[in-house]
Amino acid sequence: MKRIGIISKTGRTEPVELLRALLPWLKERGAEVFVDLEVAPSLGIEGHPRSQIPELSEMVIVLGGDGTMLSVARLVCEKGVPILGVNLGGLGFITEVHVAGIYEAMEEIFSGKCVVEERLMLSASVQRHSEQIAEYTVLNDVVINKGALARIIDLETYVDKNYVTIFRADGLIVSTPTGSTAYCLSAGGPILFPTTDCIAITPICPHTLTNRPIVLPDNVLVEISLKSGAEDVFLTLDGQVGFSLRQDDVVVITKSPFKTRLIIPHERDFFQVLRTKLGWGERAARKGRKNHRTGE
Repeated sequence: MKRIGIISKTGRTEPVELLRALLPWLKERGAEVFVDLEVAPSLGIEGHPRSQIPELSEMVIVLGGDGTMLSVARLVCEKGVPILGVNLGGLGFITEVHVAGIYEAMEEIFSGKCVVEERLMLSASVQRHSEQIAEYTVLNDVVINKGALARIIDLETYVDKNYVTIFRADGLIVSTPTGSTAYCLSAGGPILFPTTDCIAITPICPHTLTNRPIVLPDNVLVEISLKSGAEDVFLTLDGQVGFSLRQDDVVVITKSPFKTRLIIPHERDFFQVLRTKLGWGERAARKGRKNHRTGE
């Protein structure tokens, strides 16, 4: 992979500082680099529109957080270009490489040691009066939720044309395995292993406490009809794109024909990621350190 696109989180100085050293390093190794227009002027080099970078590149380096990764995943998915995420953000579930480790990661890529992991994506469309009026592709989740002042909403849900229930809730999350550690997790949904072939439907603050998350195969057809007359209800895609819904609109969700291809460092362990990001075992670790100090 010698044709490398670089897309950075906007409004941050860290990508520019990192690229001042990284770009000469890549070029010394024979790489041709395409930097997005938002960052290139600060480096005094030619930039390229983000929309053109997938066509120019064999891989894309993303400098930012998970939000930047999600936007790039939607941008490149039709071209099948693999992505390496470098974490300049906070939690960083899918931007797994730290800034200090980028050179080691690139050495692994050039030597063929990294693997490319394919992640499920979803297609979501909105039907109004039996006419499709919007369509999206997402990596994390499709969310229907009410605004701050709207009352609880009714969401009639079908799976493969089979009636499930009417969820009376603040909203509903349909999540991929990648998105299971995002909004889905915050709403009490399950953590799904990232390469499993399934999706999760998770109600947000359901009126009936027995409404629990449901895990389904990834090849099902999910249809969710808004039965409430509330005006303040939105469809949100990956937490970044929004669409206002009306009563009787139907959101149709299926497995996307595209996949996000993530470049994974060969020593990556998903359960270590969970322990690190979610703080699993911290209490036991603190107790162990305390006992070591006290000799107990």
